[in-house]
Amino acid sequence: MDKAKNLIHQHDHQTCIDKALQQAEELCQDRGVRLTVLRKRVLSLIWQSHQPLGAYDILNTLTTEDGRNAAPPTVYRALDFLLENQLIHRLASCNAFVGCSHPMHTHEGYFLICSQCKNALELEYMAINKSIEEATHKAGFLVSHQTVEVLGLCSDCQKSH
Repeated sequence: MDKAKNLIHQHDHQTCIDKALQQAEELCQDRGVRLTVLRKRVLSLIWQSHQPLGAYDILNTLTTEDGRNAAPPTVYRALDFLLENQLIHRLASCNAFVGCSHPMHTHEGYFLICSQCKNALELEYMAINKSIEEATHKAGFLVSHQTVEVLGLCSDCQKSH
């Protein structure tokens, strides 16, 4: 895990952006939905780092850096599309969005979020899913959606303390 977390701090995010856009185009083509220029731009902004990005941060970038005349509903519609197509996840703890590392298959979101550097690492562990399924089944609870967010310090930020 430490090695994976350290890679987040040390890699070129353009690779992540390119991969996310390629997967998004393939997924949208397979589903017969449109990945518009604005939706692509919002997705690339979300992938520009591994820090969750809020809707108003996206709006600010679109208006100041891109020179777009975007309004909040426009950004929220793009975010809704990306969420509906599992291209991003919403993190409730910070009311922000991160790119989905595995958009080609349906899964739940499990995240480690560093409270210092704000990076978020998506986990894919079937054991977490299985534990939640067993606990909810035992309680007679029907799950409609789940996101697990674990807040703490990543290995790099621990070293700086």
